[in-house]
Amino acid sequence: MTYFEFGAVPYPIREDISDAYRAYWEKLAAPGTWWTGEERVAIAEETRNALTCRYCAERKEALSPYTFPGEHDHSGNLPELVVDAVHRVVTDQTRITQSYVDDNVARDLSKEAYVELVGIVVAVFSIDEFHRALGLPVEELPEPLPGQPSQYRPSHLSEDIGFVPTVPPEGAVGDEDDLWRTGFAANVIRALTLVPNALREWRAIAAVQYLALEKMRGWFEDDTRVINRLQMELVAGRVSAVNECFY
Repeated sequence: MTYFEFGAVPYPIREDISDAYRAYWEKLAAPGTWWTGEERVAIAEETRNALTCRYCAERKEALSPYTFPGEHDHSGNLPELVVDAVHRVVTDQTRITQSYVDDNVARDLSKEAYVELVGIVVAVFSIDEFHRALGLPVEELPEPLPGQPSQYRPSHLSEDIGFVPTVPPEGAVGDEDDLWRTGFAANVIRALTLVPNALREWRAIAAVQYLALEKMRGWFEDDTRVINRLQMELVAGRVSAVNECFY
């Protein structure tokens, strides 16, 4: 059992949380759908670098993030275009536009690769913020595994929401039939479905940090949680407001 200290009192960290994090690092290290294992770990590394990037901090204060010159502080393991996408998702996501995503496509960062990148950033940032909130050091990134990405693309896609194609509500069939139950396809769940494994990886982390997808419609009491659903939603709402998540 892992513990963190609040004042002088040690509090246990649930085993399912630690298990989910270990499982994610294993998936991160392996080849993904559009990125190799080495590239996926490098994206995770840039997720952390973004928080100390001087250019990102200065651009955040600029009137327009698209006309502000400069260079990112980064590890040099990814092209500048990819570094910019990672850093922007971490530090200035509210000003991402359709034009920005389309311009990336024109510069060889496909929407599929971008969605997988976003999925990695969201997962790594979520795990790291958990550690930072408890005053714990972030975990070491895994050693990448060899192999090539699968380049799998769902057969049922729609462009009715957002900046990228997504699996439509009725499209969770065939290889995607595990993504959600019939009638439960909220847009926020669909957001990563151009790369279904990105949704699956995020969903496993969300299940331990927040709620499993199948429990989100019920105002339940769960013995594994120390706060009830109403308290969880109060915290979630406050965090969303602070992060300017207007969904």
